[in-house]
Amino acid sequence: MSQDLAGHIEDTKLADALSERYIAYAMSTIMARSLPDVRDGMKPVHRRILYAMQQLKLDPSSGFKKCARVVGDVIGKFHPHGDAAVYEALVRLAQDFAVRYPLVEGQGNFGSIDGDNAAAMRYTESRLTEVAKALLEGIEDDAVDFRPTYDNEDAEPVVLPGAFPNLLANGAAGIAVGMATSIPPHNAAEICRAARHLIDDPQAPVETLMQYMPGPDFPTGGVLIEEAQSMRAAYETGRGSFRTRARWDVEQGRFGTWTVIVTEIPYQVQKSRLIEQIAELMEQKKLPLLADIRDESTTDIRLVLEPKTKGIEPEVLMETLFRVTALESRFSLNMNVLDANRVPRVMGLREVIQSWLDHREIVLVRRSNHRLSAVERRLEILEGFLAVYLNLDEVIRIIREGDEPKPELMLAFSLTELQAEYVLNMRLRSLRRLEEIEIRKERDALLKEKAGLEGLLGSERKRWNRIGKELEATAARFGDGALGARRTQIAAPPAPIDLSAAIQVDREPLTVLLSREGWVRAIKGHGIDPESHKFKEGDAFGLSLECQSTERLCLLVSGGRVFTLKAADLPRGRGFGQPIRVLADLPQEEEIVTFFVLDENGRHILASESGRGMVVRDVDMAAEKRTGKQVLTLRDGDRASFCVAVTGDQIVTMGSNRKALSFAVSALPEMTKGMGVTIQKLPPGQRLVDLRVFSSTEGLVWHEGQKPRSEADLASITGKRADQGKAAPQWMTRKPASRG
Repeated sequence: MSQDLAGHIEDTKLADALSERYIAYAMSTIMARSLPDVRDGMKPVHRRILYAMQQLKLDPSSGFKKCARVVGDVIGKFHPHGDAAVYEALVRLAQDFAVRYPLVEGQGNFGSIDGDNAAAMRYTESRLTEVAKALLEGIEDDAVDFRPTYDNEDAEPVVLPGAFPNLLANGAAGIAVGMATSIPPHNAAEICRAARHLIDDPQAPVETLMQYMPGPDFPTGGVLIEEAQSMRAAYETGRGSFRTRARWDVEQGRFGTWTVIVTEIPYQVQKSRLIEQIAELMEQKKLPLLADIRDESTTDIRLVLEPKTKGIEPEVLMETLFRVTALESRFSLNMNVLDANRVPRVMGLREVIQSWLDHREIVLVRRSNHRLSAVERRLEILEGFLAVYLNLDEVIRIIREGDEPKPELMLAFSLTELQAEYVLNMRLRSLRRLEEIEIRKERDALLKEKAGLEGLLGSERKRWNRIGKELEATAARFGDGALGARRTQIAAPPAPIDLSAAIQVDREPLTVLLSREGWVRAIKGHGIDPESHKFKEGDAFGLSLECQSTERLCLLVSGGRVFTLKAADLPRGRGFGQPIRVLADLPQEEEIVTFFVLDENGRHILASESGRGMVVRDVDMAAEKRTGKQVLTLRDGDRASFCVAVTGDQIVTMGSNRKALSFAVSALPEMTKGMGVTIQKLPPGQRLVDLRVFSSTEGLVWHEGQKPRSEADLASITGKRADQGKAAPQWMTRKPASRG
């Protein structure tokens, strides 16, 4: 057969071959590397580390062993990958600032919150924690399935019994192919109480479960300031984000001076990188209220922030820091996990907890069946012992005189093969009356246990009662002390603070240049020729705007979303500036339509290509968040095209079909957001190509150099809003000849 295949070449399309291999790679990444199992919250590498450490008998009560020994067993028996990757995974399981409930207890240098690396594995030692012991509890009682290892020389668990709610308690993060997961850590006692309630009420809404577990509980503490409605929606859908801030206090000094002491920072923020970021912003003069920052941390975090003057309010100082530094950060929620059937999907909070509870019931049934089998086997042996105790002399005679004592014993006393085997192996000193009494006591206890196990296996209600008691015990076991106490404070979202009065910006004229590729910069002065300034290779001038450094600018993109930028925050200097997407979270697929200065009393007409629009006040377009604000709602295939200041009382529009329409601005409704109303009715396939506002007393200047057109000139195209319009006059469709 092999000779027939030798030299055989089969033609295959490259696209098909690549697709087949890439799908195999993607599935391997999803199933065996990046996504955790909803039942035990583990990825394969973490599961193998814990199982290998249990095999090495590294229990919480035993001594430590070198991490190199653990890593060697893991990659040699279960996980044929690089030792560095396995050691990094082991180190993270031991870091109390990275994992809410460490699964490994480390001895030696296991890194720090500053981002320092752990010592080499030959120097560090480790053993399991009580939490890991709970995850492994029952693994030797046939609680879970095992599968062959990669070399078929051993077996490894498919999933851990998971008496501890590891997925939600320790969270998870991973990036696969085409999908990712991000789950924040929570408080284990709160999870157990929510799960206990779900047993009593399987249809309990997420809002009720949140009364027991109100939100994430990060190992580094901090303050959670996300809105309750947003958190509820995130837990219901399995997608969302949580906003956290550093915890801080004011420390009073002499003569009325004060400093801010930061004692907790947001999760996964490196302290050293945070200090560098604040120092860089101070050099760039983007933190005008901060004079100095000092790191006085030991084992606990202590960052000292000094204000420039003691007259500044601490809340105002911290607000300036929260807005531009990692002292405030967002942690995303994407509960994308492998379900019990190994299928990746996004689950809501209730489904995640229910999946864990279902797994715990399966584990309970399997362990009970395993124990019942052991009890029945022991009872069988004890019944055989009791049978021979009544006829010890006959047993001794058969053993002494019989050529085949085993079958003779089975025939004489109606023993099974197992009973006869144990009778033959019985020690002579056990042949006494006292031993018979002990056997009867053991049998009675086992019969009682057997009845209890059979009752448990035959009643679903009893099983869930048992699981409920286990949850209460887990909550008590891991809910007390420094490990179990909630670390992250949950607070109401802070009220907006106006920083304009505190941060004094010198008023000066600026000209903002925006290139076609989206690079923005501010140049001092007005009346500047944009063409005289250089742009990056392949880029060119796009838009310009004259403003003052104290003003705010509004940016409209083609998706109908608006963003607010402060002129003072725009990059200065002779360079090319900065990508505007660094300053605001603009969607990559959308283009910038225009930008303008926000005026408290100003109004603009927002319109789409399809001819729909509305009047919006400038104050309603101000967006404090980097993500902006959706103002103009669009249908599929439509785009925002116009943002025109309301400087008159009349509107004139023109479609691509060269039909124009003029009507009063008052006919357009004023709205804060929405789809708007029809401005000009356009045939299918046509679009709005021009929209202008003018004053009826001053007239309309359509082309530069033309005389103003009066209402009489516009009589032919004057109509009602939403009309189709009339053929545009020639002075609108034809540009005047240039004067040389």
